[in-house]
Amino acid sequence: MQMQLLTRPTAPLAGIAPDLFLRCRRHRLPPIRVSLPKKPIHNAADGDRSQRYKVAVIGSGNWGSVAAKLVASNALKLNNFHDEVRMWVHEETLSSGEKLSDVINRTNVGVIEALTLENVAYLPGVKLGQNVVADPDLEHAVEGSNMLVFVSPHQYVKDVCMKLVGKIRKDVEAISLIKGMEVKVDGPCLISNLISQLLGLNCCVLMGANIADEIAMERFSEATIGFKESDDVVDRWAGLFSTPYFSVSCVEDVEGVELCGTLKNVVAVAAGLVDGLDMGNNTKAAIMRLGLKEMRAFSKRLFPSVKDRTFFESCGVADLITTCLGGRNRRVAEAFARNGGKRSFEELEAEILQGQKLQSRLPCEQSTTSSEVPWLISENKKLQMLRQGEVLVPNSHQTRKGRNN
Repeated sequence: MQMQLLTRPTAPLAGIAPDLFLRCRRHRLPPIRVSLPKKPIHNAADGDRSQRYKVAVIGSGNWGSVAAKLVASNALKLNNFHDEVRMWVHEETLSSGEKLSDVINRTNVGVIEALTLENVAYLPGVKLGQNVVADPDLEHAVEGSNMLVFVSPHQYVKDVCMKLVGKIRKDVEAISLIKGMEVKVDGPCLISNLISQLLGLNCCVLMGANIADEIAMERFSEATIGFKESDDVVDRWAGLFSTPYFSVSCVEDVEGVELCGTLKNVVAVAAGLVDGLDMGNNTKAAIMRLGLKEMRAFSKRLFPSVKDRTFFESCGVADLITTCLGGRNRRVAEAFARNGGKRSFEELEAEILQGQKLQSRLPCEQSTTSSEVPWLISENKKLQMLRQGEVLVPNSHQTRKGRNN
């Protein structure tokens, strides 16, 4: 027997995907199940589709491909979205001699074989969806789009945005799935702020306990959207990403959500060192607890508006736990410790991650957040007081550099 939950509507239900579990905690409502008619097949005679939302995904790595899969599945169902989702691919030549974009699209005399669409380089064996089109031309990929999903490695964000200046629609909205920040002496510049400043648009963020391979296999996961402007915009993003296996909550705290997604990568390095030194689960649990405490202190020192409850969302404690258990930073740090510090992080990164990069790698010196955050603390007077009572961040960096026994 199926039960239907009836509740006071807090947002328009028109356009929500069939059988969609949508959780938006800012409305303080339990999950609701909505069943609406399936999206009709559009006929050219039905009218102009130019007023519908068009989505482009900027990035095609492991997480970028999963993001494309999520939004493409909902774009097909939502009446107010164009079916096609273009995914910008940083072109590369595979060992077979083929171009990555061609292999993703699996073209055959110019016709896409919809059932074989997959990213063989970064997400092999996973179908992205019949409406995903890989495009190596950045300007063409975003042409006509008014919803941009940024999910490229964050050291490339500035260059990508500079190429898009003057090339995008004036009404475009953006969301960043990028975990990292640009570090400056006077404080960090969050990636969402960098995108907003360079392109003159509103940028939300989506962070959470999101190991891409597990979401690709449609194992249940949660995520948090941070926003600071229009309710309509965040509802649109939530509807675009939410599926029965990917539950999205919304928090009016862009800085808190984004800093959680960045700083947990520092703690993951410490957790990996603990694993590599066989120090046990109790020590690792202590590392995670201390790490969460320092994440909160660091975030609130930089941005006093950061909300405490953000750290209890998926972007906070949940992302910290999953990254310290199975994230790429943890794996590389464990290998570093097991090799006695005799092999560099760069060497291990290339060997273990096979094309992927350590999370939160920063553009200024091609180093990781685990090295830049201690430097930021030492250079920024606003943060120097953290050094007296908070020791995990600086010490994980010192250990990584082989300066501690």
